Amino acid sequence: MTEVAFLGLGVMGYPMAGHLQRAGHRVQVWNRTRAKADAWCAQHGGQPATSPADAARSASIVLTCVGRDDDLESVVLGPDGILAGLRPGSLLIDHSTVSATLSRRLAAMLQEAGCGFVDAPVSGGQQGAINGQLSIFCGGSDSDVARAAPVLAAYARAQAHVGPSGSGQLAKMVNQICVAGVLQGLSEGMHFAQRAGLDVAQVMALVGQGAGSSWQLINRHATMIADQYDHGFAVDWMRKDLDIVLAEAAGLGLSLPGTEHVNDCYRAVQALGGGRWDTSSLLKALQAQTPDHTPPGNPS
Repeated sequence: MTEVAFLGLGVMGYPMAGHLQRAGHRVQVWNRTRAKADAWCAQHGGQPATSPADAARSASIVLTCVGRDDDLESVVLGPDGILAGLRPGSLLIDHSTVSATLSRRLAAMLQEAGCGFVDAPVSGGQQGAINGQLSIFCGGSDSDVARAAPVLAAYARAQAHVGPSGSGQLAKMVNQICVAGVLQGLSEGMHFAQRAGLDVAQVMALVGQGAGSSWQLINRHATMIADQYDHGFAVDWMRKDLDIVLAEAAGLGLSLPGTEHVNDCYRAVQALGGGRWDTSSLLKALQAQTPDHTPPGNPS
């Protein structure tokens, strides 16, 4: 049994903390909105922490899963943040998707405080978190990542040490580049099929059994046909992630024209009021550009 604190009970963090509890760890939770922490404790047991510092005092391993750089800085470095309560020798594992620059800075600050740090962003979405089937990209020292591994096993389908601090975030950026490109291709393919008068469901079922298959096609094409986007990873979050990707690419002197284009397409989805829609809603932006379409599915 390990004394663990989990901070950030969103659609990912809530089930991840539950997996830790079921794995036999003693888990204390904290969330900016207290009601979520109360609900988690009612379901899994225990009492919520009153602050990030309070949570850190009770744990040898602290895990965070929050939204943006500013959120993570506040939770870790704020006046009642994790660093104010973290005991020497403790380990902070961050599951947030943030900039590699911030991860490296936090790693240096934690090292000065006699603590470890692993940047460990995840892939697999809400369903992967619920099912305990996430892929985890770990950046940090050999010893810190090795210490984190058995804890992360509670909800990891796969995990790997990809390099020093910040490398986990860089690897997650690769993931987001790939996901965004696949979703754009899937959306364009479905839009083309519909406008060409094909049975979109039939065609996508066939494509899903060939070289054009992907997780996104298998798990999202039916909801895209049904015009349902009230699930999954939100456009606002993907925009945040792609902005991080493009800023990092600029620092590396790289041009990522495909990623820049998809980011612009997500801006178009936001302009339609779809900031909280699932990322597969790229199809909506294409349909809005050609409004004389029949609904996707069987041709009329």
